[in-house]
Amino acid sequence: MASRSFPLPKRSHPLSGQSALLSSDLLTYYRSVSHSPLTVVDVETTGSVACKSRVIEISVLQGSLDEGIQHQETHLINVGVRVPQNITQITGITPSMLVKAPYPEEVWPELLPYLEQGVLTAHNVDFDYAFIQAEYRQLEMSYSRPAEKLFCTVLLSRLLLADLPSRSLPDLVQHFGFDVGRSHRAEADTQACWLLANYLLTLIREEPDEILLARFAQQWVRLKDAAKLLGLPKSQVRDTLNDRGAECRTSRRNSRFLYRRGDIENLYQELNSQQFSLEGTV
Repeated sequence: MASRSFPLPKRSHPLSGQSALLSSDLLTYYRSVSHSPLTVVDVETTGSVACKSRVIEISVLQGSLDEGIQHQETHLINVGVRVPQNITQITGITPSMLVKAPYPEEVWPELLPYLEQGVLTAHNVDFDYAFIQAEYRQLEMSYSRPAEKLFCTVLLSRLLLADLPSRSLPDLVQHFGFDVGRSHRAEADTQACWLLANYLLTLIREEPDEILLARFAQQWVRLKDAAKLLGLPKSQVRDTLNDRGAECRTSRRNSRFLYRRGDIENLYQELNSQQFSLEGTV
């Protein structure tokens, strides 16, 4: 077993690779978020890559679990570029709708005070955050939020809703019966994200630690994240987990190996105990 007694990795902030962190760290982080004001955002864009595409609609919603929704505003934006047909099919936003819309320099400076408040929240926050930053760069303005002020409802859904067949926002809207408008429009998606965040963070606030940690243990974690958490090569982690009879499946999208968080953390604790035992004999 000496070959497995590698130094265990230092744990970083939850947003820098959440799945590669321990449940106790994640619970502490989400408990903090649940008591913070949220700034929920959704952007509709001309494509999927921030440096090559533009934001044509944004909605910003501010609220907290204690006080509910305090503010929401939504803007179409005339960015002066062609709207691809597939984007119109997905969002319903047509070029004619943007002709009389305000220009970026009219919208983004006005939104900055809102976007700099609270915890920036989105369903796949990396996507929205990257596009918002890119739009401010277009105007030669800077925008950034510290990692502890970013909250992704996709990531928390993976922890608390591990075995749902899909955690896409439209599917979660249908699953929970949220009363919002058409998906893939910024205002409706922001409201849906707010309702989802409210539901998930209420669980975080109200459920006992042992119940939440048991739910976290059901999360499906990628092999590469398990390897990062354990500080071991992927091949060694895979072989060890398989030898221990850990539950395993492959992801639907790209057939990557996935393991339950609980099995990974049990192995982590075992290796941690072995490391301290070895250090005590030196």
